[in-house]
Amino acid sequence: MSKITLKDVAVAAGVSYQTVSKVLNKQATVSPETEERIWEAARQLHYRPNVSARNLRTQSSNLIGYAWQRAADESPRPILDQFLYNAVLRFEQAGYHVLTLLIGAAEEMDVTIYRELYGRRQVEGFILADTNHDDPRIAYLIEQNIPFASFGRANDAWDFCWVDVDGRYGMRTVVEHLLAQGHRRIGLITWPEGSEAGAHREAGYEDGLAAAGIALNPQWIVRGENTVQTGAEATTRLLDLPAGERPTAVMCISDFIAIGALNAARAAGLQPGPDIAITGYDDLPMSQFFHPPLTTVHQPIAEVSLQLAELLLQQINNKPIAKKGILLNPRLVVRESSMR
Repeated sequence: MSKITLKDVAVAAGVSYQTVSKVLNKQATVSPETEERIWEAARQLHYRPNVSARNLRTQSSNLIGYAWQRAADESPRPILDQFLYNAVLRFEQAGYHVLTLLIGAAEEMDVTIYRELYGRRQVEGFILADTNHDDPRIAYLIEQNIPFASFGRANDAWDFCWVDVDGRYGMRTVVEHLLAQGHRRIGLITWPEGSEAGAHREAGYEDGLAAAGIALNPQWIVRGENTVQTGAEATTRLLDLPAGERPTAVMCISDFIAIGALNAARAAGLQPGPDIAITGYDDLPMSQFFHPPLTTVHQPIAEVSLQLAELLLQQINNKPIAKKGILLNPRLVVRESSMR
């Protein structure tokens, strides 16, 4: 297959070769409709610009930095993988490459790597993920006026570009679903305190119970790392409560934790669904093949990636940003694990 050229994109978009070149190089003033048509044609044709040639002209690295850390137990992180994959596609369509940097746990919130890379002009900006409320990376990048966009929120007092999924809304929809199934004792297996995403999801759980007039029971909430083992051990702990106090439904803050919860329920002689409702969060591709298929919350990760990339590209190219914070709604996916 021959390499896709600017002329191919021009034909597909119904504009001139020169217009395509100027739009892709951020030099054209055209209508938003025309610009979107050109970018869509480039996406459909999988056009890749000649980054090396453009770098020589602009003295730009055309690199986006992304520092990431493996999970403590080295388990896969499919949501972040999906996020990064879609972000890379969008950046490449705009002529940028993503430089990924593996860091250790002690370096997760260290700003050194950001200071060095940007100080040497080795990157044009940064992608952040796994944010915390008082994230020092965000504080540093704001202070230094360095372009970045974050998958996740942080301190409300900070003004920066972020895209997130409304975990509070998502978890509340799960509570409402379980209430409709007749459950009143609803447990939660969640992450250790300090996670911004975890805090939002827990708030949704609390909102749902409060709206139904159900008092929050501390015994129903168990914390642990994002592992299958956590799900199994926490579910066993919940099932060990006295018969009149143990939850009849268990909400898990992730699908990984839900795998362990399903296993522990079956080990206790309970059938997930009819005997005890179990739900997850993330809608991993494998979740529909669990035994039984898992009720979970689907996150629009591809849309997160696209919106985040646009926010960062707008900063790098000094374009006005209409809205710095974008909050997307997730969607409840009901399957057998929560149906009586």
